[in-house]
Amino acid sequence: MVSFRKPRFKYDFDFKEQIKLLNKHKRKRTVPTQNRTTLTLCTWNIANLGLQDRADDHYRLIAHIIKWFDVIAVQEIHDNLEGLFKLASFVGSKYELIFNDRGGNDERAAFFYKKSRVKRLAMTAEVAVPQRELKDIKVKSIKSKFKGFDRNPFIATFQFQDFRFMLINAHSFFGSKTKAHMERRILETYAIARYADLRRNDTHVYVPNIIALGDFNIPKITKGDAVYEALISRGLQLPEHSTQIASSISTDNYYDQIAFFPALKKSIRSHGVFDYDGALFEDLYNNWTTIQFNAYCRYYISDHRPMWLELDVG
Repeated sequence: MVSFRKPRFKYDFDFKEQIKLLNKHKRKRTVPTQNRTTLTLCTWNIANLGLQDRADDHYRLIAHIIKWFDVIAVQEIHDNLEGLFKLASFVGSKYELIFNDRGGNDERAAFFYKKSRVKRLAMTAEVAVPQRELKDIKVKSIKSKFKGFDRNPFIATFQFQDFRFMLINAHSFFGSKTKAHMERRILETYAIARYADLRRNDTHVYVPNIIALGDFNIPKITKGDAVYEALISRGLQLPEHSTQIASSISTDNYYDQIAFFPALKKSIRSHGVFDYDGALFEDLYNNWTTIQFNAYCRYYISDHRPMWLELDVG
């Protein structure tokens, strides 16, 4: 992992005022509130968590958003767990934290879940492809060979009332825009889709309701985008997000997604992306340059926005 450059300017803000702005923007974006019958899932790539020098109030702002949801998948956690544990201290004891070990890029993944609403089931795992099946990870027009994941997707299983489900927390390889790195990203994404498809139809699957979520590094949700097509190639679907907002704060890329199989589509009540950068630090936005504003956001909060999905499964 490589830290973003720390902004050289100092910016002070009133924490309580920022919370008011977040809550106001939450209502504007119709982010769901927790209720008896609906389950709220969230995925958020929190940039270089544990590597960048956030202050307590930055952690509190991140934690405030996390606590809107029942289960939150977090990506881009540094092997140094100091930042994750600091965040957990502000999320509070109503939420349980689980995380995996270091993978490629010195990175971990994690889940927060609200204990009073969601029960964690027995199975936790990582997606891995057996050696004999590596040859089956192939995509038309790609000659590169799949050699395994850079960061093994982290699996956890949960229960909300009578609804049992599996979450696959993914952060697909990015690397660069070179052909070799793009093909590697496509193959990783296909491997996740294949795993989810094979397991949902397996007699011995522990939980058949499978949702893949995280940072797939998908540039565009359009026909012809190879990463997008790899993700949906085995039956996974993506909702048409009601907010129509990209998940990257400084580009129009739709890197982050929550993917599900058709049986769950009828249960979707709402979905979208929360553009926290459209609410926080108003005077910084108004009085400084866009470059400075984005640099501050990506270092102290994240360069990604959280994405949610609300399921009526109660």
